[in-house]
Amino acid sequence: MRYIAKVQESFTEFNKQYFEKKPYALYQPINYAMQSGGKYVRPLLMIYAAELFHLEIDSVLKNAYGIELFHNFTLVHDDIMDNSLVRRGKPTVFSKFGLNSGVLSGDLMLIVAMQLASLKNDKTNPELFDLVSNTAIKIHEGQQMDVDFEEMTTVEEKEYIKMIEYKTAVLLACSLQMGAILAGANYADQSHLYEFGRLIGIAFQIQDDYLDAFGDAKVGKKIGGDILNNKKTLLFIASMNLGTEEQKLALLKHFSTKQAKESKKIEEVKEIFIKSGAQQYCKNLMKSLHQDAISCLKSLSTKKSLDSLLEIADLIIERKS
Repeated sequence: MRYIAKVQESFTEFNKQYFEKKPYALYQPINYAMQSGGKYVRPLLMIYAAELFHLEIDSVLKNAYGIELFHNFTLVHDDIMDNSLVRRGKPTVFSKFGLNSGVLSGDLMLIVAMQLASLKNDKTNPELFDLVSNTAIKIHEGQQMDVDFEEMTTVEEKEYIKMIEYKTAVLLACSLQMGAILAGANYADQSHLYEFGRLIGIAFQIQDDYLDAFGDAKVGKKIGGDILNNKKTLLFIASMNLGTEEQKLALLKHFSTKQAKESKKIEEVKEIFIKSGAQQYCKNLMKSLHQDAISCLKSLSTKKSLDSLLEIADLIIERKS
C-alpha cells in the first residue's frame, strides 16, 4: 500500500517525541504497544481521503498518528477486558507490564490521541474534536454492549451489527471523514466517505470474528478465543437463526460454561458454525457490505483515483489474519 513506509518512519519519530521519557513505567508500555506491528489501516484511510481532495501527506501525518494511537489504546484495554495474553504474536501490554500499567498507559494513550487527532494548523479544531470525541463515546458504548452480550442467552443480529458499528466501524469512518475535513472537502463528500468507512468497518469486524474461528493460527492470535469466552459473534447468532433445534441446543450448552477441554469445545462449535450455514452466511454478508461500500465511494465528487481506498476495502474482505 502506498505511503506505508513513510507512515512507519514518521510514527517511529512521533513515538520518540511523545513517549520516550520518564516515568518509564508509564511510557514504556505505550512505546511497546505502538511498536507491535499492524497494518496502519486507519491512518492510511485518513491519508488517502485527504489526498482525494488535494491535501499532501505531510499535512495529515500527526492526525493520522493520533488515530493509530487511539486504535492501539482500544486494543490495550480490549486485551485487559478479554484477558488476552497474546496479540500479533507478542505478549499483550498488560501481560508484559502488569494490569496497572495496562490501564494507566492505555488511559494516557487516549488523552494524547484525542489531542493529536484534533489538530489543524497546530491548533485544536472544534469540528475535528467533536468528531473524535463522539467517536470515542460510541466506541465505549460498543465495548460495553460487547461485554453485555456475553451474559445474554441470545442476541439479535441488529443488536450485534450496532455493537460492531460502534466498537469498530466508527473509527474507520471517523478516520476517513477527518481526512476529508482536513482537506476542506464539502459535507456531501465527507458523508460518502464516512458511510464507506462505516460499511467496510462492519465487514472488517465480521471478518475479524470469522477469522477468530477460521483464521490462520500462524498469525500469533489463538484460534477460538471468542468461542472459549462465549462471545456472541455473528457466527453464533446466525447459527441460532439458521441451525436445527439440535444444533441450537448444543451451541447453547457449549456457550453456557467455560469447559475444561478447550480444543474439543472449539472444534465442536466450529462444526456447528459450518453445518448450520452460519459460516457461509457471514461470507455472503461481508461481500454485500463490501459492494455497498464501493457504491458510496463511487458517489464522491472528486476526479482523483480511488484505487488506494479500493485496495484497502479489498484487503479487509480478503485478509487471512
